[in-house]
Amino acid sequence: TLAGMTQPVTSPTPGRRPDSFVPPLVRAASEWTWRLLILGAGLIALFFVVSYFSQIVVPLAIGLLLCALLSAVHQRLSRIVPRAAAAAITVVGTLLVILGLLTLVGSQISGGMSDMANQVSEGIQQIRTYIRTNLGISDDQLGEYVDQARQWLANANLGSRLSSAGVTAGHFVAGIFIALFSLFFFLFDGPRIWAYLVRLFPRSARPYVDSSGAVAWQQLTHYVRATILVAAVDAIGITAGALILRVPFAIAIGVLVFLLSFIPIVGALLSGAVAVLIALVAQGPVTALIMLAVVIAVQQLESHVLQPFILGRSVRIHPVAVIAAIACGAIVAGIVGTLVAVPILAVVKAVANHLFDEYNRREGITDEPDAGLPPGTPGVSDAPTAQNRTAAEAGGSPT
Repeated sequence: TLAGMTQPVTSPTPGRRPDSFVPPLVRAASEWTWRLLILGAGLIALFFVVSYFSQIVVPLAIGLLLCALLSAVHQRLSRIVPRAAAAAITVVGTLLVILGLLTLVGSQISGGMSDMANQVSEGIQQIRTYIRTNLGISDDQLGEYVDQARQWLANANLGSRLSSAGVTAGHFVAGIFIALFSLFFFLFDGPRIWAYLVRLFPRSARPYVDSSGAVAWQQLTHYVRATILVAAVDAIGITAGALILRVPFAIAIGVLVFLLSFIPIVGALLSGAVAVLIALVAQGPVTALIMLAVVIAVQQLESHVLQPFILGRSVRIHPVAVIAAIACGAIVAGIVGTLVAVPILAVVKAVANHLFDEYNRREGITDEPDAGLPPGTPGVSDAPTAQNRTAAEAGGSPT
């Protein structure tokens, strides 16, 4: 009969997932892949928006960094004068200091240009003699290299480059005004601006956003102040060496070292190379070697004494991560990207550690440095983990 020929239809067991031909590892990999693709698309969109509005975002970022640096000065002035007046005095004082440094550098360069021209001609002659005698390169070959350099400059379309540089200079001046304007209001009205931004988030997320902002601001403040101190020590040390060796433009070299010290690792190499090159052209190979020794000594002092002591473990970042961050910042935002890449990395690291700690505290998870070692291993604590305590309280065995 039909009733005997038909197979009984079995319904799936409730709660049991139907069998799949896709292995669990492949399924997990696919789920991670599409999530990572969405995150990558979001990051690309964020980079595109930041680069599109870079003329506004970059001055605001510089104003935020200056605010982190000058917040202590503003707080001290606020005890004497009103907050608005303290913010105005801080901004004007910062602008006067920057203009004073630029004036000092410009006066030294304009005053020593004639002497530098004579020293450059003598230094070039010494370098030419050294190349001809030690490297075996004749004057004809040097002339060919010079002609090739002139040809490259002729084909470089300098007119369009100068016009674009003029546009960039105009944007630079506008960016300075935006940075100073934002610095004033960050100092004067920073807490209320941050409170408004926190209220934009859902009510359940506001405590985490507020605490993460406090951690990020503390990290940024420590990093900027420590970097300023390290840059000042580098500039003073290299400037003192240049003055003792009578290297031209010693003050200008010091200002350049101070500015480039905000780019970790790469800035020290560039500023040291400029100092050694000027010493080579102006004073010869012996003075250049001594200047190189001074630069190396100052950088070793910075790397092994100042940075570990001043920055501490709270803002310590691996050099590989620093190089990767600088490269990414240069790709996204050029020179400004190299300046802000490492502070952003330090802030992200601090906020991520803070959120992980908050999650572990809420879930009752404790860090176990000896996890995975068999019981009885020397140094392994016998204290129960959070998972074991939970299982024991439930009457079961830990997994």
